Amino acid sequence: MTLKEKDFTVNQMGRVTIIPEKSDDLWILYNIINPGDYVTADTSRKVHHQLNDGKNTTASRVRLSVHLKVTCRDFDKDSSTLRIQGRNLEPNGYVAVGSFHTLTLECNKSFELHKKVWKHDVVEALQERENHEVCPDAEFAVTLFQQDHAEIYLIGKGVTAMVSKVETSSSNTGGRKYSSSSPSSNTKNVFFREVFAAFIKHVDLNKVKNTIIASEDSKKDEFRRFMISEAKRMKMRSVEENIGRIVVTAGGGCNGDLKDLLGESTVMNLMKDSKVGLQIRALRKVWDMVSSDSDRACYGLKIVESAQEMGAIETLLISDELYRSDEVATRKRYGCLVKAVKDSGGDALVYSSMHVLAEQL
Repeated sequence: MTLKEKDFTVNQMGRVTIIPEKSDDLWILYNIINPGDYVTADTSRKVHHQLNDGKNTTASRVRLSVHLKVTCRDFDKDSSTLRIQGRNLEPNGYVAVGSFHTLTLECNKSFELHKKVWKHDVVEALQERENHEVCPDAEFAVTLFQQDHAEIYLIGKGVTAMVSKVETSSSNTGGRKYSSSSPSSNTKNVFFREVFAAFIKHVDLNKVKNTIIASEDSKKDEFRRFMISEAKRMKMRSVEENIGRIVVTAGGGCNGDLKDLLGESTVMNLMKDSKVGLQIRALRKVWDMVSSDSDRACYGLKIVESAQEMGAIETLLISDELYRSDEVATRKRYGCLVKAVKDSGGDALVYSSMHVLAEQL
């Protein structure tokens, strides 16, 4: 979502021009545009023209700008469109003042939203969508070496994204793959240089808490030394100043995966005070509780809703496939559940389908 001409403050009157870019943006807008708000957008209207003979008419569509006071809105999940109905407040040649008109808001089409009072949660929701990235608020970066390639991940609250996969040149050509015992330092350096370039492109060392380099063999140590050497040669201060937060650990390699790596004690200790660590620990706590203390664990919508009615939920775990469902009624139901848990003092953790533990959840 793109915001332009921003002129609003929490608890004040204001306006903003919005360009939704994804269907999720339109869903957010469906939830924050309320009756009484004002929406201005370009639209089209069917207009009938009388012919010169005075008897017959012809119809055409004309483009116009309409300024509506919102009376209701509707989200269509199939077409990913948001329909806004309201009374027209400004005269034009085709829509009378006070008459009803329906605007259809779509992706990549701008409109202006004006509110008499901008509530804090509305401003927060807009800003969160505006700053949406592949992995927003990434806390950790992981470079995981496999036998013939390296995978680079960003891990944030609720989201794990593989941002790059770098293969050795030999893995694409069928030639000899690079290994730590390979006598060809040139092959190794070419591979490391490509991994380093991908790392610098996707990882902001000034933002992530730690960077983890992992492999089952010596590649992890060799690559860290290569990073330090290249950073000095290229005078890359962002790397040089954060060397202490670039750690190596064994694990995940030899056809292992990120989930296995996150189970390593070294990695868990690094993440223990982070939002990511909280999510991992919460899921494992529930997982263990189901088998060892099952009276304290519940799952399934009806049972969880019953637990919430009793104010008994300490931590709610939910997938974003439910929390952000395309079905409006489903989305509202789970949204109300999350809000109720938070209002009663509990925690609600939303796990993205891109989270490393999403399948387990």
